[in-house]
Amino acid sequence: MAQSFEELYCWQQARELTNLIYTLTKKSTFRDFSLKDQICRAVVSIVSNIAEGFERGSKDEFLYFLYIAKGSCGEVRAQLYIAIDQGFITKEDFEKTLEKCKQVSGLLYKFIQGFKSEGYSGLRHKKTPEQIEKLTRS
Repeated sequence: MAQSFEELYCWQQARELTNLIYTLTKKSTFRDFSLKDQICRAVVSIVSNIAEGFERGSKDEFLYFLYIAKGSCGEVRAQLYIAIDQGFITKEDFEKTLEKCKQVSGLLYKFIQGFKSEGYSGLRHKKTPEQIEKLTRS
């Protein structure tokens, strides 16, 4: 049973994506400071919105923030294409990071669908540990 957002697999994977993006943007070949700022803010938005939604404690608010996180994931993907097109990152780095981004987006999609199909109403409305565990492992 997840007691904190840090226990959520989607948050853990989003954190890994964040570290990948920060590693890429620290390279001297990433010369566009505006793009660097934007992609970093977008990737931080993913982990931040998962955390904020979880902490809000209600299903509707959590879903709202999960959708924002998923949207930010799409933004990061689009910016990765700009970075490869402009020669700021290697094809290998692009493919690795794009794959992680797609994984995070897929995890968020599954997590959202699980919430929508289950009778989960949020941490404010207690469920059994088994019900919560099922939702956090989707």
